[in-house]
Amino acid sequence: MDTRWASSPGIALMGAEVPSRVTAWARAAERAGFGSAWIIEDYFQPGAYALAAAAAAVTERIAIGLGVVNPYTRHPALLAMETAALAGIAAGRVVLGLGSSNRRWIEAQMGIPFKAPLGGLRECVEIVRRLLAGERLTFRGETFTVDDVALEWRPPEAVPVLLGVKGPKALRLAGEITDGVLCSVLASPGHVRRVRQTAGAGRATFAVLAYVIMAVSPDGPAARAAVRPLIARYLGALHGQSILLDAGLGPDRTQPFREARGRAAHLVDDELIDALAVAGTPEHCRRQLARWAEAGLDAPIAVLPRGADMIERLTRCAETLVDAWREPR
Repeated sequence: MDTRWASSPGIALMGAEVPSRVTAWARAAERAGFGSAWIIEDYFQPGAYALAAAAAAVTERIAIGLGVVNPYTRHPALLAMETAALAGIAAGRVVLGLGSSNRRWIEAQMGIPFKAPLGGLRECVEIVRRLLAGERLTFRGETFTVDDVALEWRPPEAVPVLLGVKGPKALRLAGEITDGVLCSVLASPGHVRRVRQTAGAGRATFAVLAYVIMAVSPDGPAARAAVRPLIARYLGALHGQSILLDAGLGPDRTQPFREARGRAAHLVDDELIDALAVAGTPEHCRRQLARWAEAGLDAPIAVLPRGADMIERLTRCAETLVDAWREPR
């Protein structure tokens, strides 16, 4: 498989409008030189596999990343089926990101039992990998079971598997059983260092990717203003989690964002922007990206603020991001 996804910048294709725009955006991302296009599946937003298949069908080189899907809303056997089908559309271009999602979406809102998230992820990775490898599998775990199951068609090439996880135990699990870690939005260089030290220690090849909120413009203040709402939203959602502690942001710093329920863009100062995002003029963004590279990030995945000019912003981002990442580091 082409491994540019693990060394070249990627782009996240997301938002309520993505179903009607995904083919145009995917083509533009490939033309711009991105190595991968990632579909984020947040409930209850557009589903990942349909969007990934649409992006795969209109492109030829760019890797298609699922980042991330979980084994609760789709049983691991179904994940293997869906992933195999996608790998048939985009041969050698699929990367599977798995995560456990969260209790509110899975159990509280959908009524699906949410037990043993780490154990469930371990079982899921084993079932999916063995089915994709062509095994006829009987597996009885604490969370998931399959009995005499085999895929009718399997990909001729192995599909890389990443875990979208944050905590120490989950990172150690990723280092033990997968090909890498896909870091959440609001990762920081400090978080990347912890991921590298915890999950990637002792691994000759272990990919560390991260979703990075980005905005690049000759008008630096406008670019920084554009990322403030996204940062505020995610600070409220991730309040108190270890990923923010890695950036030096304790609960007292992020509590106002939780209380504001994402409507606190005015509280996002320049210090927060530089800690958690890459935004400003091309020159400023290049300097910021160097911090991520020095921390051990293999590839950033750009998360762009919403706007009507997505293709223009995507192209401008690629001009800075892709070139900067090619420079010796």
